Amino acid sequence: MANQATEFRTKTVDELNSQLLDLRKEQFNLRFQRAGGQLENTARMRQVRRDIARTKTILAEKERLEA
Repeated sequence: MANQATEFRTKTVDELNSQLLDLRKEQFNLRFQRAGGQLENTARMRQVRRDIARTKTILAEKERLEA
């Protein structure tokens, strides 16, 4: 987990925003798969949710540093 956080911290704000958008799209698609009974890897939902939270946390840290 620490490795992922350091990986996210090296990215720019624009890259993080792009990644957040991609993660939210993936989360949306996973929800549809779950509702349709087609979701095979249920652990991926948890992983995506945590990656979204991690990305938002690091974005907030970067915004606080800029202010």
